[in-house]
Amino acid sequence: MDKNNVPTLTAGVDLGDKQSTICVLDASGATILEEVVKTSRRGFERFFAKRERMRVAIETGTHTPWIHDLLVHKGHEVIVANARQLELISKNDRKNDRNDARLLAKLARLDPELLSPVQVRDPKIREDLAQVRARDGLVRARANLINTVRGLVKSAGGRIPSGSAERFHRVAPEHVPEGLEPSVEQLLTLIESMTRSVEAFDEQLDRLARTKYPVTTHLSEVHGVGTLTALAFVLTVGEPKRFKKSRSLGAYFGLVPRQQTSCSVEPELRITKAGDALVRRLLVQSAQCNLRKRAADSDLRRHGLAIAERGGKKAKKRAVIAVARKIAVLLHRLWLTGEVYEPLRNSTAKHATKAAEKRVAS
Repeated sequence: MDKNNVPTLTAGVDLGDKQSTICVLDASGATILEEVVKTSRRGFERFFAKRERMRVAIETGTHTPWIHDLLVHKGHEVIVANARQLELISKNDRKNDRNDARLLAKLARLDPELLSPVQVRDPKIREDLAQVRARDGLVRARANLINTVRGLVKSAGGRIPSGSAERFHRVAPEHVPEGLEPSVEQLLTLIESMTRSVEAFDEQLDRLARTKYPVTTHLSEVHGVGTLTALAFVLTVGEPKRFKKSRSLGAYFGLVPRQQTSCSVEPELRITKAGDALVRRLLVQSAQCNLRKRAADSDLRRHGLAIAERGGKKAKKRAVIAVARKIAVLLHRLWLTGEVYEPLRNSTAKHATKAAEKRVAS
């Protein structure tokens, strides 16, 4: 950051769904203005349009992307604070909108790194990512309806066989007990309509991946990684070079355990679940595909099975998370280098090394 171009004024914005609180500090850190504005384009334009350039700190949230774009367009320096990392604000004993805005401004003025700033994606990428999220919302809504139908049928003494969601509306009718047809029929019609919409989304996303993000074809060579997972990964990461190490992707998607080491005691904690929940879920599904009984042999599969074979509580879950983390690292590496994917690259290398050592020993 150019120190000569640092704004003299710093603003902290506590974003609310209907209204937001803004606190502005001068160069000395004194509060010179506090105001509540409507959380709308008109409200923010009225406040920021004619003011001198300032550093503005806002937290991650639903309204963050468009407010970020608007303020940058008006010439302000915008810092998007990672809300998950701001315990100083979230656990403040005197938490309210005014105090939150003031604290954001103070932290941004002293050192922006204290806010654990996150990068806001390009608007075009956000538009493409919205298609992925829309499909996910539709799939989850369909799953809820399917569970509702299963529950209704089970409560009447029936049972619908397990199977794919795509075939549910065709399989279910013959297992619906007499008397439930009027209640279930409309739900099955909705489920069928949703399935057709999901299929349309899949075609649309497949076309998007081929035309705008061809690297997804290369990433999809990894077993268990389909077009949807590859596309969601690429859109969420945005620019692969912003990560210096591929291993950082595990932490970026919240697939690493929490740490709470104290006095040489290292308790086994759950993963952080930081970052994008959808991509993390897709990576976990990809990992599960690699660990199925008839899955193709690969370094990923061997790594997961080795962890699962250690036994112990939750061994299988740890194996799935470990493989999901490996997949995230692998996808980033393939994307960054363009290397050809070799499922057994590490295993082959180890075998060759051992063979060479035996020859030398003999």
